[in-house]
Amino acid sequence: MPRTRHQRLDCSPGCAVEATLQFIDGKWKGVILWHLLAETLRFNQLRRLLPSVTQRMLTNQLRELEQDGLVARRIYAEIPPKVEYSLTERGRTLEPVLLALRGWGDAYGEVAERTAEAA
Repeated sequence: MPRTRHQRLDCSPGCAVEATLQFIDGKWKGVILWHLLAETLRFNQLRRLLPSVTQRMLTNQLRELEQDGLVARRIYAEIPPKVEYSLTERGRTLEPVLLALRGWGDAYGEVAERTAEAA
């Protein structure tokens, strides 16, 4: 198992939820993982899919996901350099979590938008 930046995951009841969220926290990680569920992508493909993310932020989020063993980076020895990102086997285990988040967002995202507009 890869070494992670997370210190300890042994806490009170509900800790498993907190532990999971620590791996997918960050504004862009969930969306990056979602796009990588479908296919292997190059850095610039991800940038086009996420037009609001800065290059630095995307790089940092990908590095953290790689450090946590959720994303694999493959570098091809060619000019210009080609780098592809894909989910690892461990990263693929998040598929049901991501699908559940999407389902919840589909069901309740519109309600949240209406509530915010009414406030």
